[in-house]
Amino acid sequence: MSTTAPPTVVIVGGGFSGLLTAIHLLHAASHVGVSLVERAPRLGRGRAYSTSDPGHLLNVRAANMSAFPDRPQHFVDWLGKGADAGDRFVSRAQYGDYLQALLRGTLQSPTARGRLRLEQDEVVSLRRNGRGLQVDLALGRSLRADAVVLAAGLFPAPPLCGVSPAAAAHPHYVADPWTCDLAGLPLGRVLLLGTGLTMVDVALALGGEHRPLTAISRRGLAPRPHGCAPPADPPRGLPAPPSLALRILRDHARRTGWRSAVDSIRALTPELWRSWPLTERRRFLRHLRPWWDVHRHRMAPAVASRIAALQERGLLEVRAARLEALEPAGDGFTALIRPRSSRRSERLRCSAVVDCSGMSGDPLHDPSGLLPDLVSRGLAAADPLGLGLAVDAELRLLDGAGRPTPGLYAVGPLSRAACWEALAVPDLRAHAARAARTILADLEASPERMRSLQKGL
Repeated sequence: MSTTAPPTVVIVGGGFSGLLTAIHLLHAASHVGVSLVERAPRLGRGRAYSTSDPGHLLNVRAANMSAFPDRPQHFVDWLGKGADAGDRFVSRAQYGDYLQALLRGTLQSPTARGRLRLEQDEVVSLRRNGRGLQVDLALGRSLRADAVVLAAGLFPAPPLCGVSPAAAAHPHYVADPWTCDLAGLPLGRVLLLGTGLTMVDVALALGGEHRPLTAISRRGLAPRPHGCAPPADPPRGLPAPPSLALRILRDHARRTGWRSAVDSIRALTPELWRSWPLTERRRFLRHLRPWWDVHRHRMAPAVASRIAALQERGLLEVRAARLEALEPAGDGFTALIRPRSSRRSERLRCSAVVDCSGMSGDPLHDPSGLLPDLVSRGLAAADPLGLGLAVDAELRLLDGAGRPTPGLYAVGPLSRAACWEALAVPDLRAHAARAARTILADLEASPERMRSLQKGL
């Protein structure tokens, strides 16, 4: 009997993508061990599902939220709330409970018991050690790995242009609404920088008679609500450059309805994205992304109704404007904003400011220093558009020369540069399953590993 240790996979990040990748690995191979490293106290929830606010709902119907692509009813069966459960938009906290239940089930499973290790820590460096990898943790320990999966998610973005250092350091400036007690902000007008889904969450938590809200973004676009969307076939003519693709989609929307039109190209989106050269991707991000995001990432109907009520009562104003400057002024701030299509700026006094522009996918913003270090050593490459890491079609990490880095993989938002759709559960669950298949195939393809396994068996 060989004493060679069984292969071990270390997963960096214990949110949705990391947890699902671990579950797929454990269920698909009886000889692989997994170490899941997450600095947060609760694994599986990530930022999205850690909220305790019952008004923060999923923006996808329960029927499309199964964690497993081959078991579409899994989440609905877990809910067990009657025949209409699949059409409901349940709370994100409840979905977090579902992910925690998956974790408990895996830990207790006879086939996976003892092969999953949970590490509440942070990975700070990664390097070769013989034929394997050494994963160094912040608290001083090191883990041995045959493969490492980077599932770190998104990172805090730097302050927006126009925000002075003094404003960014002000106690009533909220750079990350997910790590702040919003209820502790002072009364009075609150300026929200961004008008997407993060703004919606913050507005639901803050909006009221004593805290009127002003939300600004370059185009002043807010997410559209979910509604009836009968299935439609995708339009002809795709892939195509962004401007032509937009015309095709608009024509399709006139015939089928915009919701059905957007849904119809979901399966084509990765191919469409990969067909565009860098210049076309950059043009899409600059000019068309805001329109795509508000139609693609929608609000649950109940959430849309609450946002509309705030607007009707004058408690939420969504404006197309650009922030030119933000400076502290007494206990609050003075903001200089330029309305779209206007030559004149306006001054706005506010008691607090919340950055709702969203998180960054740029690996160079990783506060742990792990990803910037990998990029600086040429073991990984950052997407030039700041969308994540360079990966191949099977989610292997690519080095600075565009070649796969042996033993390194990326899942979740870090893979967005390769496929664009890497934020929603229906896409991430497929990525996790694909990454697990790729890792196991690569481990088996290693001659040294195969010989070790064969002797051990």
